[in-house]
Amino acid sequence: MKLFLVACVLALAGAAFAARVPRYTEIYDTIDVPQILSNRRLLVPYVLCVLDEGKCTPPGRELKSHIKEALETECAKCSPAQVKGTRLVIGHLINHEPDFWNKLVNKYDPNHQYTKKYEQELRKV
Repeated sequence: MKLFLVACVLALAGAAFAARVPRYTEIYDTIDVPQILSNRRLLVPYVLCVLDEGKCTPPGRELKSHIKEALETECAKCSPAQVKGTRLVIGHLINHEPDFWNKLVNKYDPNHQYTKKYEQELRKV
């Protein structure tokens, strides 16, 4: 019984701590990422935005403001939808848009310290 009580207290303490971790805004979590990835007319402006080579929409500005930190922390402040979307985008860029992927890596992770993991994990064989 004591062990159960201790486990409950630790679980509650962990939940309270997790609730304090600041998160990125979830306002854009409902964006249809697969639709953007399947349409270059939609995808290219986002990529150019985060490369500082084009205009940014509000979601693009939000994305750009967190890319470096999200890479460095393995998306610690991301919502589940953001983690899923990030993996979709990275996988798509690695496998279908290598030129864009390489430009993004050169800009945000020139030493390949963080992106190497994603490349190994998400590259289609």
